[in-house]
Parts: sequence; C-alpha cells; structure tokens
Amino acid sequence: MPENQIYTIIDVETTGRSNKITEISIFKFDGDTIVDEFTSLVNPNALIPTHITALTGIDNAMVANAPTFAEIAADVLSITKDSIFVAHNVNFDYNVIRNEFKALDVDFRRKKLCTVRLSRALIPGLRSYSLGKLCKSLSIHISDRHRARGDAAATVVLFQLLLTKEDAEATFKQFLKKESKEATLPPHLPSKIFDDLPTQPGIYYFKNKKGKIIYVGKAKNIQKRVLSHFYNKSKKELDLCRETADIDHELSGSELVALLMEDAAIKHHYPRYNVASKRAPKRFAIFEYADRRGVRHLAINDAKVIQNPLLVFYNIRDCRTYLERLCMQFELCPKYCHLQENVQECSHFMIQSCLGICKNEETVETYNERVQQAIDHSKKSSQNIVIKQKGRNVHEEAFIIVKNGLYLGYGFIDNDLQISHTDELEHHLIKQKDNMDVQRILRKVLVNTKLQSSVVFGV
Repeated sequence: MPENQIYTIIDVETTGRSNKITEISIFKFDGDTIVDEFTSLVNPNALIPTHITALTGIDNAMVANAPTFAEIAADVLSITKDSIFVAHNVNFDYNVIRNEFKALDVDFRRKKLCTVRLSRALIPGLRSYSLGKLCKSLSIHISDRHRARGDAAATVVLFQLLLTKEDAEATFKQFLKKESKEATLPPHLPSKIFDDLPTQPGIYYFKNKKGKIIYVGKAKNIQKRVLSHFYNKSKKELDLCRETADIDHELSGSELVALLMEDAAIKHHYPRYNVASKRAPKRFAIFEYADRRGVRHLAINDAKVIQNPLLVFYNIRDCRTYLERLCMQFELCPKYCHLQENVQECSHFMIQSCLGICKNEETVETYNERVQQAIDHSKKSSQNIVIKQKGRNVHEEAFIIVKNGLYLGYGFIDNDLQISHTDELEHHLIKQKDNMDVQRILRKVLVNTKLQSSVVFGV
C-alpha cells in the first residue's frame, strides 16, 4: 500500500431516476484505521419514489427536515480533500456527487478507485461482485443493507481486505495511473474485453450479466465510441454502464453499412437502452405539376398531401439539396423548381444554369423535355442502385443493393471476384428488411453525392 495515502470510502442513496442524494456516508481511512466519518440524510428537494423507499427504507418524511446537499457541501469537500475517492461501482457514486456540486457551480474532482474492479483483479473467479454477494462470499457482515452507512462500512472492510492481497500494491498503482481506464470502465466489464475491441467501423453490443443485449450502437471506430459511453455522465449512460458485463461487435467496413447493420440489430433485439422514436418523422415529397402556360414545375410539399410523389425525403434540407442538384444538372429554372418564390425572373445565388424559360427565351416544349429527363433520371436512379463501400479488410469490398426501390440488404465480396452483372452480387447478399428508417439512411447518403454518380457500380 502506498505510504501516507488517505482514502475516503463513500456510499450514497438516491431518489432513483433523478439521482438526487437522499443519504451519504463517508469514512476517511488511512489503510489501517478509520480516522473520520461523515454521515447524513439529505433533503433532495424531490419526491422519493415508493420503490426506492421499499429498497432503502428512506421516505419523504425522513428527509423533510434533513439538510440539503448545499448545506453539507463544505463538509463533503473537507473530508474528501487530498484523498482517493473509493466506492463499490465508483462511477455511480462519484458522478452523483459531482453532479450535485456542479449544480452549485463547484468543480469536484478526485482520484478514484472502484472496489468492484479491484475485487475482480485481486479476488478472481467469484460468481458475483455485487456488494451483497461479494460480502457474503468473503464473510463480511453488512448491517443496514441499502443504507449509506451500512454499505459504506462494509466497503471499508472489503477495501481493507483488498489491501492485504498479493499484488495489491502493483494493482492499486496501475489503477491509479492517469492513462489507466480502470476507474472509467463499467464495474462488471473485464478490461480485456474493452482492450480487444477493434478500432475499425462496425456495430457493438452491450450485454448484461445474463448475456442479454441491452444496447446496440454503430461507430467509425468501435473502441473509441464505446469508451465515450463510459465518459458520458447522463443518467441513461450511467445506468447502461452499471449493467454492462460484456461487449460484442461486428465489423462493417464503412459507416454506411454500420448504420444499416445497427438499424437491423435494434429492430431484431429491441434493446432496452435504445430509445426508438415513437412518432414517425415528417416526410417531404418532390412532385410535379403544370401551370396555365403548360410549364412543368418541380416543387416540395408535405408528403402526406401528395398522391404521386416523385421522391420522398425525411428532412427538408435533404429534399431541397436534391432538387438544387437536379436543377443544375438538367439546366432547369430555379423559379419553376420553387427554389425562388415571388420573382418574375430567376436570380438564384448558386444556380446559374437556367436557359431562359422564365424570360421567354426558350420554348415551353424544350424546357418540359428537360424536366421529363430529370424526372426519368430520378425515378431510374432511385429504383435500382448498387452502392459500393469499403470492405472489412483490404481484400474485400462491401455493397448495398436497392432493387425496384426496395432495400434488399448488404454483402461483402473478394476484390479478385469478377462481377459482370448486378444479379451475381445477390449470391453474396446478406438479406435485410426494408423500412422507413433504412430508406431515410440511404436517401441521405445519395443526396450527399452528386446524384449517385460516385457511389454506384455494376448497375
């Protein structure tokens, strides 16, 4: 054990969802003896849910006359000063306290040690490392379970035991290094699992102790993205990390394929921490009509009021961007594409390709022919598309197929495989279900290219 090192071993009880403190207990420990203690009920200025009261025994009446956290903040700062913050699942207690200080405009920072992760390292092979089961395995008595003082006192005994273990000094030093992630990783996640995560694009699965998938995410760099969850201090992320005991992954080769894989995995597993939108996103349609002169217009409107849209988008910016590019490629008039309203003649700041229909410098028939070309191009390019992407390694390529307007799925082929027709790709296809979310993903990608010119192959 490092000489002259002081630890503050801490436990808090909270209101649950809002994570406001209802009780706090801090033991100041020098490695041999408890040298100071601070324990107090705390008025959270919020209602305590009945299920929390059932667990802790702390109800609203008990905390009604207790001090608020603001009133005990100086005591917490004083007793933890120049000490290492120790807790069972340290990130939870540390972040709850830090958020309380943040509300007071105080930046609370301490070095951290987690007795869950220390126990995993120094007492390997146990079935469970929850405080109750760990203490039962080690014959450590807990009085007043799920009360701050009882749990903190048991953690002191556990911590003292850990200090006596073989390799304790080296383990403690390793955990306290600035570059160490031991105080950041979820308490039940072995560090080797995180270290083995790739730095390539793909999707990842957070799993609980029972192996159930509780969250699915996608990333350009899987390891980096996973780590960002552990630094996030939101209630949802803290709860997710507390439950995470394993992380699995699948490589995708590209962010686009990862997006499609993520959507399919979420819809298949329905993980509890993936919050799906309960309201369908608003859709925007490009449609055509002819005015009294017979000039054919292209315009944008709410897809709900358009019977036969040419194309449908899921945000107005993508819709307008596509129409602008169509206008430029086929030399259409910004006025008659409704990119400029209430003007006699077009004078768009970006689109200068109009051949003069708005100035009567070309015939309606000639202009309408180009409108038809634009419509035909849009219909064709949105119906049958093969999108080329990077493979999972240097020896392969990935592809995505849209046929007759429907998303069929994605696949991977070796670089040296000769493909002469799109149909041959379907032998390598990982079939997927089409849905509105997939269409939105693909539409956004296609809009952000030059009208499909740089992403399609073999069509």
